[in-house]
Amino acid sequence: MTESPMAERVEGRAEGDPVAFQDPSYRAAVVDLLGAIAYGEISAYERLVEDAKLAPSIEDKIALGTMASVEFGHVLRLRDRLVELGADPYDAMRPFQATFDNFHAHTAPADWYEGLIKAYVGDGLAADFYREIAAFLDADTRELIIGSLSDAGQSAFVVDRVRQGIVDDPRLGGRLALWGRRLMGEALTQAQQTAAERDALSALLAGGVDRPGMDLAALGRMFTRMTERHTERMADLGLDA
Repeated sequence: MTESPMAERVEGRAEGDPVAFQDPSYRAAVVDLLGAIAYGEISAYERLVEDAKLAPSIEDKIALGTMASVEFGHVLRLRDRLVELGADPYDAMRPFQATFDNFHAHTAPADWYEGLIKAYVGDGLAADFYREIAAFLDADTRELIIGSLSDAGQSAFVVDRVRQGIVDDPRLGGRLALWGRRLMGEALTQAQQTAAERDALSALLAGGVDRPGMDLAALGRMFTRMTERHTERMADLGLDA
């Protein structure tokens, strides 16, 4: 995936720069962001465990269980970093619980295939959003976030299962394409709400006199990039975006 142009703007600026955390607003933004990602990882873990119950084979159950364990490992690293920053990790996650839970309640998969699409497309969109924001952060935090958003094995697994499912039942493709488009809309709305509801994150995106930020045009380009990546993922699945 092509690196965000925003990363180029901040590359070297925050590299190994602990002074950034002397700014209370910057620290608050990092705590918010790590809290949001951590709760998102908890949600991903829970969903994979639930999806495993719908798996058609033992092999699939074990594959999803393995992915779930990777997601939970991400949660622990984020929790530990929040503690290092002097924050209560559970307080940091709590403001995002309702937003994530509502998203998942509105996008509950009806079957095994819809669950796979959600794990691949929905999580991919969230990861794209957080990577974009991470471009504004110090090197250590950026590295932690990118590592926490790394693929837990979903991509190859989901692409293989969905493509085979469409071969077995060509009618499946149209339904899953519609489901993917719905997930796209819901995920973009959630991303916008996450940033808008937290003042520290909004301030981080807006920037200031001593650090870059995004104007409305840059925000538009960010969501355009996210849309393009979504289209690429759908194509990998053999589906129309």
